Amino acid sequence: MAKPWESYQQIIIETYAEAKVGKSSRIHARPIAGQPYPTTLDVECSRAMRKQHPIGTRFKVYVKLTDREGGGEYLYTSWRWKYEIVE
Repeated sequence: MAKPWESYQQIIIETYAEAKVGKSSRIHARPIAGQPYPTTLDVECSRAMRKQHPIGTRFKVYVKLTDREGGGEYLYTSWRWKYEIVE
């Protein structure tokens, strides 16, 4: 179920490598510690962004908290939006 009342916030995320059940990619993104969201949340973002930069790269992006029916919460940013490399 979407969360239309949630607004987008600019945060810093980082990529990390992990094999996850039900996921085709081994490179994922999560918020860094100290952000408004826990580091346990995944970020749905551009696959190209994740693959074109080394694992551990940090990006400044706009995200929104959302969830899937039958699944848990996650953060979303459009793959079309620009991002800034922080580290």
